[in-house]
Amino acid sequence: MTRIILSIERATDQITFRQIAITMLLLKLLIIIYFGYLITLEILDGTLLFDSTFFIFMGIGFVAQMVDGALGMAYGVSCTTLLMTFGVPPSLATASVHTSEIFTTGISGLSHIKFKNIDKKLFFKIVITGTLGAMVGAYLISDFFDGKVIRPYVSGYLIVLGAYIIYKGIANKKQPDGAVKRAPLLALIGGFLDTIGGGGWGPIVTSNLVSQGKDPRQAIGTVNTAEFFVTYFATALFVALLGVKHWQIILGLITGGAIAAPFGAYFASKINKRLLFFMVGILIILISSYSFYKS
Repeated sequence: MTRIILSIERATDQITFRQIAITMLLLKLLIIIYFGYLITLEILDGTLLFDSTFFIFMGIGFVAQMVDGALGMAYGVSCTTLLMTFGVPPSLATASVHTSEIFTTGISGLSHIKFKNIDKKLFFKIVITGTLGAMVGAYLISDFFDGKVIRPYVSGYLIVLGAYIIYKGIANKKQPDGAVKRAPLLALIGGFLDTIGGGGWGPIVTSNLVSQGKDPRQAIGTVNTAEFFVTYFATALFVALLGVKHWQIILGLITGGAIAAPFGAYFASKINKRLLFFMVGILIILISSYSFYKS
């Protein structure tokens, strides 16, 4: 196992940030072409309808992505909760959010690459297993069980973790950057819980990296960039199993999130490190407490 990990690390050492960015752009182009084809069919059939709700979701997408880009979490959790309040079934809610996240996380990831907020070695440690976990979760929630069942347990764990991160911000004990343990396993769990619970990649992965002493700026940038690939392949499975529905919601979230993504990445590169500890911890506690209450 150790030899496999070392072989992967040697292979990925040759990959540049430019190549990662180009890969993201090509994948986005493919999905844009496919979605454009689907939307064109609906326009021709007269089934693509919009009303004032579109602008509501556009505003929600903007706010959620500003928070996610700056703190590395909360987009999926907040958007999924909102969709379910509108009566969207959990499987379709998480599918809609992940579909919109292809575009928001793509722009956010490219922005983080520009602002040099990424640890390349850590990126490759989390992106492969995170994608695998997300695809397994997408398959299970689409065909087998409801993500609401596990959400209270995830929320309880995140409340405790958020309190611990706030403690670290108060103690302000500096740990060596890069001393991250079990990152691939962490990403596998985070990707899995993200798709079956409607959110959790950022809170679980970013929070754990920060709690282990990783620089919050690099933890946020690395997790956000990896999230594009995690979301992309999970969405591909959702599309294959469920199709694409609720275009008004998806396009509203995409539009608002796309506008906000570069601003969130910029704030992450400028904000005070200790302040980030407090903001991450408080955000986790607030959203996880609400999610626990709703569960």
